[in-house]
Amino acid sequence: MTPSRTRAGEPLPAHGGPLLTARIIGVDRVTDLAVLKVDTTGLAALPFGDSDRLHEGQLVLTFGSPAGLANSVTMGVVSSVAREVDPDRPVVYIQTDAPINPGNSGGGLVSTDGALVGINAFILSQSGGSEGLGFAIPSNMAAFVYRQLRAYGHVHRGMIGVTGQEITPVLAKGLGLPRDWGILVADVASGGPAASAGLESGDVIVRLNGRPVATLAQFVADVTMGSAGRPVQLDVLRGPVALTVRVPVSEQRDSLDRIMTSLDPERNLVRKIGVLGVAIDSTVAAFMPGLRIRSGVLVVAQAVDAGGTQTGLAAGDVIHTANRTPVRALEDLRAALRALKSSDAVVLGIERDGGLLFLPFELN
Repeated sequence: MTPSRTRAGEPLPAHGGPLLTARIIGVDRVTDLAVLKVDTTGLAALPFGDSDRLHEGQLVLTFGSPAGLANSVTMGVVSSVAREVDPDRPVVYIQTDAPINPGNSGGGLVSTDGALVGINAFILSQSGGSEGLGFAIPSNMAAFVYRQLRAYGHVHRGMIGVTGQEITPVLAKGLGLPRDWGILVADVASGGPAASAGLESGDVIVRLNGRPVATLAQFVADVTMGSAGRPVQLDVLRGPVALTVRVPVSEQRDSLDRIMTSLDPERNLVRKIGVLGVAIDSTVAAFMPGLRIRSGVLVVAQAVDAGGTQTGLAAGDVIHTANRTPVRALEDLRAALRALKSSDAVVLGIERDGGLLFLPFELN
């Protein structure tokens, strides 16, 4: 058997290449994607493909390390291009029968021309092994999340101020709707973009930017990836009347976005650990109703080029202690870190997603 070789003709190492230290730039909990940065050059990268051009039956390859077996590749077809798995999450997946097993998560779903069309996410299985039900995050969504995390450390998503429901035959029959598919506008936020554009409760959305609306999850995902200020075009049925409505996209403003606008990168930088932080006062706490301890330093973003220690902190974490020393302000955190030298152990007591935990690392 001839060993695999690189383009230069050198054999590939069994473990796939050198191990590289990476820093977390940002994490998106909606898609479960993260952006990592490695300080090296000359790495090969797959180009992003256009997942909107995928079709059922198209050949695809999956790459990963199932069961710890590095550099594995399998082949299959696209079973569905827009599969909704969880109605409560605005994420649609590419379904494939290419064998994916535990350990493939994060690997690439690649077209036969070598473009990345998806990122393997999970399988549905009763046995724990591949049963031909593998799911990947579409490359267009992954590219959107990547650009947002790289630029801001978290994801800015668009909104138009509507609540929708997928139309079913029963819903269509009971309400006398003109068709039994599409998205029914259930509610329109007062003063929002959709209301300003004239959209009304009871309207049926059949196309978004000229493309038929498949599922509510697909509709929400497409809208959230829209750029603030750029309108979307909706083809709508209002009873027997067909309308075309242009609705401007506004930015969803979560607590981190609102706090970020008031930050001074120099004043709020904690250089030793490479984060932008803000002390929690009554104003900041008002944006965080689930906070268990109403003091500390909120990590708002990673400072990509600050050169700090890799800590494992993520945007949204709240630092309460540093080696058991209480942290109530940025200067408390800086003073605790100044008292330590290179290679000293640091344990931060943090709050993350409503839970408390200790985060250990060593200073650079």
